[in-house]
Amino acid sequence: MKIGMVADSTAYFRPEDKIKYNIETVPVNVLFEGKVYRDGIDLTASQAYQFLEKNPDDWATSAPAVGEFLVAFKKLAAQGAESIICLTLAQSISATWNNARNAKIAAEKEMPGVKIEVVDSGTAVIGETLLVLAIGRAAAEGRNLEELIELLEKLKKKIRVFILLETIRYVYRSGRVPQIASKIGSILPLKPILSVHGGRLHFGGATISKEKSREKILRILKEETDPNYPEVGLAYINTSEEAEKLKKEILSLMPSAKIFISEFSPIVGYATGLGTIGISFFVK
Repeated sequence: MKIGMVADSTAYFRPEDKIKYNIETVPVNVLFEGKVYRDGIDLTASQAYQFLEKNPDDWATSAPAVGEFLVAFKKLAAQGAESIICLTLAQSISATWNNARNAKIAAEKEMPGVKIEVVDSGTAVIGETLLVLAIGRAAAEGRNLEELIELLEKLKKKIRVFILLETIRYVYRSGRVPQIASKIGSILPLKPILSVHGGRLHFGGATISKEKSREKILRILKEETDPNYPEVGLAYINTSEEAEKLKKEILSLMPSAKIFISEFSPIVGYATGLGTIGISFFVK
């Protein structure tokens, strides 16, 4: 049975992985000065950050439209997919899951022979990326749809995302962290750490420097990574050198780690600010 995969554009995939695992990406929308841009299609990350610097108060985002998901489902079906697994941002973060569910209802009426499963990933960005790739590999090994969904539910509980910030003031403006943590972080010269797990964004503490933040995350990575899933995802905003340094530090601790590096979607950049570093992995 041929399996197709769909994810929103906050997850990043190398072109070769999209082909290998039959992945379609549905763009999140950016609204700026009265115009709508599709993430990764009409707007690159560098262009988006230029917009932010120009006029941050006239910047907004919206979930992919139902029609965008429907197009992706139809494309995979036309390529021979008999089943489709669609992973989205956590429901608590975005309306993406709801729009994908509505697209599934429409698609199954038009394509009754194609089975579609829409799954709330419970995570975001590089965490969503790792989940899609893990399921893609399992599908390539011959597991059926029911087995893949069972595996996905298991892996959702194991995926972790940590986001290292230069400042908390952008997240404070977005209202996505507890108010008390935001106030403390905006007053003190600290480097906040956020985490995403269990479908929620959490305040994971703060350190006196980004170096200390990396040290803290490296300790967690070394102690808690599941050896059966050695994949580690790194993402950055305007800090590619720092991401490469973190990669070397990870490999010195875990030589067998399989690491990929990508740039954060500007959807994330708006809420976290420049200088952000993200890391994702599976825990035991």
